[in-house]
Amino acid sequence: MTLLAQLSFCLLAALTLAQGIYVVGFVWQLLRFQRPLVCDSDAVPATVVLCLRGGDPFLRDCLHGLLMQDYPTFTVLVVVDHPDDPAMHALQEFRGDPRLEIQLLDYPRDTCSLKCSSLVQAVRSLDPTVEIVAQIDADTIPHPSWLRELATALQDERIGAATGNRWYMPANPGQASLVRYLWNAAAIVQMYWYRIAWGGTLAIKTSVFRNSDLLDYWSHAFCEDTMLYTRLKALNLEVAFVPSLTMVNREDCDLRGYFQWVCRQLLTARLYHPAWLAVAAHGVLSILTPYCVLALAAIAASWGNLAAARLAGVSFIAYQVIFLLMLVPLELSVRRIVAARHQTTQWLGWSGVCQLVLAVPLTQFVYALALATASRMRFVAWRGVRYRIAKSGAIKLEEYKRFAAPPDHQRTLL
Repeated sequence: MTLLAQLSFCLLAALTLAQGIYVVGFVWQLLRFQRPLVCDSDAVPATVVLCLRGGDPFLRDCLHGLLMQDYPTFTVLVVVDHPDDPAMHALQEFRGDPRLEIQLLDYPRDTCSLKCSSLVQAVRSLDPTVEIVAQIDADTIPHPSWLRELATALQDERIGAATGNRWYMPANPGQASLVRYLWNAAAIVQMYWYRIAWGGTLAIKTSVFRNSDLLDYWSHAFCEDTMLYTRLKALNLEVAFVPSLTMVNREDCDLRGYFQWVCRQLLTARLYHPAWLAVAAHGVLSILTPYCVLALAAIAASWGNLAAARLAGVSFIAYQVIFLLMLVPLELSVRRIVAARHQTTQWLGWSGVCQLVLAVPLTQFVYALALATASRMRFVAWRGVRYRIAKSGAIKLEEYKRFAAPPDHQRTLL
């Protein structure tokens, strides 16, 4: 039993060290977020695509931020799911801006998600002079240099797409919001190392569409971003992560909405990224191992082997504490980026920190359940529409419906 406790200690130490190396490497990139931006004379024409279904709570802020971009030559193309969609109310306020074009989704394909249908329609309708297609989600509020930062990254000939990532600073952090915060903090580190793009802030060179079958892939896909690594690799191009485009999301959520959301995130990795097995294996190891060690501590104590129980128990506690401590450099690095945009960073008080400690085991439990669910999902619901997923990965939209917000608005929007 003592030998098992010693082996468990070594295993947790190795797991912690590996995670620490990944975190340190990512934090180093975040700390180097400032870089010279492309000048007006070198800024190529760009179009920002925003696909809408439902009235997101921050949609007006998103639209206002897009139209306040300091980029010299750009348009904003909004594709709305249906003429009666709730998003149309917010769009009415901005119709007078000549840079804003609104399209209705002409043809919701039954072989892909509604978002992918909208993106395919948008890209195929672009002016031939456009050299950059950027896309944004309605819960992302872009700062004035958002588009310029994406365009700067795309100046490198080796780069085919540039992306940022999300970071949560909920206005009223309850347990569900803190669980989402913890999971996301760990997830974006993996997304950086595995070069997984994020569709909430993403720009692609239009030459990629001309030189590849990416639009065809989108026409048969559930999401547009996770597959980019593979598609660009075939063109000898890369996905660039732009640290300064770590975008703050201040929405709250409930546990049910979070679970549905995280299952979709994991499903896209399963369907479209070659590192899915590595992601799943890391999830299993990082969750199962510490709780096996905790069980070992309980068994050793019941058998009277107090030395083994102490070693296993201390190993478990140390692992959980170090997991929380890894958040500190991540949070501080992101706050530095957000503060440089003159946005507020104060969101987690002492009461929130105490809740955060309690949220760790809940995060690990929900993540384990989400991994198990995503690994065998055959149906998925997204914004009120149900999709069937074949064993081959083919997507089938079962029935198109207009968007109708449920009483709990956030559950569908996540």
